[in-house]
Amino acid sequence: LLMQGSMFNTWKPMWVVLLEDGIEFYKRKADNSPKGMVPLKGSSINSPCQDFGKRMFVFKLTAAKQQDHFFQAAYLEERDAWVRDIKKAIQCIDGGQRFARKSTRKSIRLPETINLSALYLSMKDPEKGIKELKLEKDKKVFNHCFTGTSVIDWLVSSNSIRNRKEGLMLASSLLSEGYLHPAGDTSKAAAEGLSDTPFLDLSDAYYYFPDSGFFCEGNSSDDDVVLKEEFRGIVVKQGCLLKQGHRRKNWKVRKFVLREDPAYLHYYDPAGGEEPLGAIHLRGCVVTAVEDMPDSKKYDVDNILFEIITANEIHYYLQAASSAERTEWIKAIQAVARIGK
Repeated sequence: LLMQGSMFNTWKPMWVVLLEDGIEFYKRKADNSPKGMVPLKGSSINSPCQDFGKRMFVFKLTAAKQQDHFFQAAYLEERDAWVRDIKKAIQCIDGGQRFARKSTRKSIRLPETINLSALYLSMKDPEKGIKELKLEKDKKVFNHCFTGTSVIDWLVSSNSIRNRKEGLMLASSLLSEGYLHPAGDTSKAAAEGLSDTPFLDLSDAYYYFPDSGFFCEGNSSDDDVVLKEEFRGIVVKQGCLLKQGHRRKNWKVRKFVLREDPAYLHYYDPAGGEEPLGAIHLRGCVVTAVEDMPDSKKYDVDNILFEIITANEIHYYLQAASSAERTEWIKAIQAVARIGK
């Protein structure tokens, strides 16, 4: 989420964690200690928050000492999900109950004795774990990945489960908790709820470990051949957007190509040309919708804007053709930022 600074009114990307009794925020996801914490006991939440007219999807958390904390989500559904869970946590504290966000472990009813983190480390063991392979499907080559069938086979052989049905339940938990990632259309469709189970025990459903160095190479379509190693990833989304220049602050139409891995948003001259004019590194970025910009003239843009703040806090402003298209771009960029290298 974006969080407003308490001193200079600036907005910065933060990794936010909702606990039973508070909200911790970190500068980066990998940091061991939080930058701060907002206790939820006696707190109240206000959404939608109109204190910042030009920032969309903001909610306000007021602590017991009447100190306000402002957060901005990327789109409406994401903001509402945060507000819903924070409200539930506050209600549980007030009622003397223990808050637990609906989790895979609870919904799938995993035994408490199962340690997903320890299981993940065993699966990654170079000698006894699941073997990472180079697999090919639909004119694409998937590197450092494995099949759904091989995951269930390994769970059976390691005596982690009694049968393949239990294996599907356990693998679905690993997938939902982020220990496994889907690779390819078949496994991604299942993970998004288009199948009976989130995880598939199939030889053509591919998965990979999040820190394995996975990448895909090949053709995203018959007309789009990716030749260079640095542009090896699957094209997730492409199209024309208005981009604001960093120096002159003027707006120009650029063709944008979003690839899954590496996590870059390349932009090109829409009139043609194979070489990109530049690229935005998306790993660890935060992307949000914005209504307006302080230094833009009204005739420059039509307020269908979104902002990308990279991990090293470089700001990019882009404009889509419609609100629906803006939401599509934001969701696609968020997904790539999470899984791309």
